[in-house]
This record gives sequence, C-alpha cells and structure tokens, in this order.
Amino acid sequence: MSQSITRDNFDEWMMPVYAPASFIPVRGEGSRLWDQQGKDYIDFAGGIAVNALGHAHPALNRALKEQADKFWHTGNGYTNEPVLRLAKRLIDATFADRVFFCNSGAEANEAALKLARKYAHDHTGPHKSGIVAFNNAFHGRTLFTVSAGGQPAYSRDFAPLPPGIRHAVFNDLASARELINDDTCAVIVEPIQGEGGVVPAEPAFLRGLRELCDRHQALLIFDEVQSGVGRTGELYAYMHYGVTPDLLTTAKALGGGFPIGALLASEACASVMTVGTHGTTYGGNPLASAVAGEVLTLINRQEVLNGVKQRHQWFCERLQAIGQQTGVFKGIRGLGLLIGCVLDDRYAGRAKELSMLAAQEGVMVLIAGGNVIRFAPALIISEEEITAGLDRFTRACERFVSGGSS
Repeated sequence: MSQSITRDNFDEWMMPVYAPASFIPVRGEGSRLWDQQGKDYIDFAGGIAVNALGHAHPALNRALKEQADKFWHTGNGYTNEPVLRLAKRLIDATFADRVFFCNSGAEANEAALKLARKYAHDHTGPHKSGIVAFNNAFHGRTLFTVSAGGQPAYSRDFAPLPPGIRHAVFNDLASARELINDDTCAVIVEPIQGEGGVVPAEPAFLRGLRELCDRHQALLIFDEVQSGVGRTGELYAYMHYGVTPDLLTTAKALGGGFPIGALLASEACASVMTVGTHGTTYGGNPLASAVAGEVLTLINRQEVLNGVKQRHQWFCERLQAIGQQTGVFKGIRGLGLLIGCVLDDRYAGRAKELSMLAAQEGVMVLIAGGNVIRFAPALIISEEEITAGLDRFTRACERFVSGGSS
C-alpha cells in the first residue's frame, strides 16, 4: 500500500525554503488542476511562466514518451539527435549562431556571466571584469546570479558575494551611463522584470544600453528566462523591442514543464568557450531536448503568437473592470501573457494575502513582491478558462477589500 501524503508532510520532511499552498495538486489538464480532494483550480500561474502549453499537453507527452523508449542520458561525452535538432531550431528562429544547453535559468545566466568575463579576459585583459545589473532584477539563486540580481533580500545572508557587480536603476539610462565604462565586460538586463514587479523596459532604455555596450565593448545580455518562448507575443522579447543582444538566456517555458535552459550566443561570443571551459552533466539531455523541440514547434507559429496578444487584451480589459469595481488595483502593466496588477496603496504589501484568497476561490495566481499580483498562464489558455478564472478572481478581490475571509 502506498503511503498517504498530506501537506503537513512538507513541514516535516522538506527543507523550509518554500511556503507552498495548503493544497497539493495531483492532476492537470490544459489550464486546470485538481487537488487531492478533487477541487479544481484554473491555473493563471503557469508554474511561474513555465507551462506555456498548459498541463499534460498530448504532443509534449508523446515527444517525451517516444524519447523515453529510446534512451534517457549519456552525458556530455556524447551528443544526441534531439539536442542538435533543438539547437538548429533556436538558431534559425533567433539572432544566435551557437547554443549551450543546461537545466535552468540560473545556470543559463551563470554561463552567460562566465562567458562575458572570459570574452573580456581573452580580448582585453583581466581588468575588464565589471558587470552592470539593475535594482530589483532577478537572475537566479546561484551565488553569482543572486549577486547580479538587485534584490538584497536574496543575497545579503550569503556574503561575501562575488565582486565587480554594480546595480543601476532600471529604466533609467542616466543611472546606467554612470556605471558602464571601459572596465565593464557585460550588462545584464531583463526586458521585462518579472520577480521585480512585472515592469517592462522602455524601448529607449534598451536601445541606450545597446549603444553604451557598443561604445565600451561590453556584451549585452538579455535575461529572457521569464519573457521568452512566446510570452510577450513574440518568440523572444528582444524581437518586440527591436534590440538585439549579444547573449540571451532562456529556460522556463522552453521545456513546457520539463527542466531545460539555454544560452544563445553570436559566433564571436561563443568562440571563447572551448573544450573544458564550462559544462554540465544533464544539460541538453535527450529527454529535455525532445520535449523542448516540440514546444518550439508548437509555439513558434504566428497564430499562437497572435493569440497571446489577443489573450492579453482579454485579461487586461477584464482586470481593469475588476480594478474599477473593487478599487483593489491602481495599475496594470506587462506584455503579452506576463501581466502585473499593482495593488492600491491602501493594500500595500498584501499581495500574498490576495493570492491565498484566490486559491480558496479556485484560481491560482502569482505574486511579484508584496504589491503586485502576477499572471503568467498558458499561452493557449481558452477564453472560457480566462472568463471562469477571472470570475473566481473577482470573488477573491471582493472578499479581500471587504476584509472577510468567508
């Protein structure tokens, strides 16, 4: 007989670095999940912008099972067909000439920052090692990437941190200009700050960063871990802005729920990484690569990307109405299906409370700090699921502003 599992077991057995919801999902289909008691939830969280095609998508299931019946893993002493096909798809669809595969967004960003320092070391010298990042950014949880992320709450307990990283104000080109100089090897930026509050970059800001990097021979890194793979209505957000980086990191939605990350690079940048300079045991394994290849095939189609833009309108129109009806929000921002609702000042710091009420009503949402409710649903979520989910969210907002939990 299998062991009975409850939410209390998390508190007994797991390292307490998360505070998960009170329910345990056990089954999913499309944009719905069911918990152990059979209650259904409409999923507007998308596994934190991961489940771009929803849950249990039949094409992804088929790709995984077909590869699982062949072989799972060999290590990086060998290559495989799925990873080579995936690399070619990414190269054909983007600015990139070369790809490095890993297992997560943090690893992709770690690889990008290492590459940037090696590029500067090889072309200029060891003094050119400075990295400019931005306040309220999030680039991962490794020591290097948590240092680049401009959120001290995530890094201050792990000092001493890697040196040579300075933070400018996001969307403030003058602030960046003060820090970027000839000793800068890289500038890393999210086209849309996700964890930092769902804040899109202004086009002039990204254009200015591109110009500053060119002037000072620094590499421009776009962290598209959250904004990539169709999330904004373009395959990658740099296409929306018309600004091309030297390096781009991608993960989350790339595997549709199966762990995979990638660093995309121009030929000139990639050439500094030679045998032995970097690596990963699991990166580019055939299982992840087969699934990610199917994800790209399904998402990188104009009808899907246009559908993201249409769904953005559906969400924003209804969320604006909810805000007017309840007074809970003072603004809505974002691109595509990465949307943030900023709480009115009266409710500052209470986003988690509202998200928990939403779960009670049967809809899963995210937060982005204490003041923003974040939506990152499947890119193909149906209009009916959007309507039903926002009906549930409306009830949660009404309970929230009335101060009631019943």
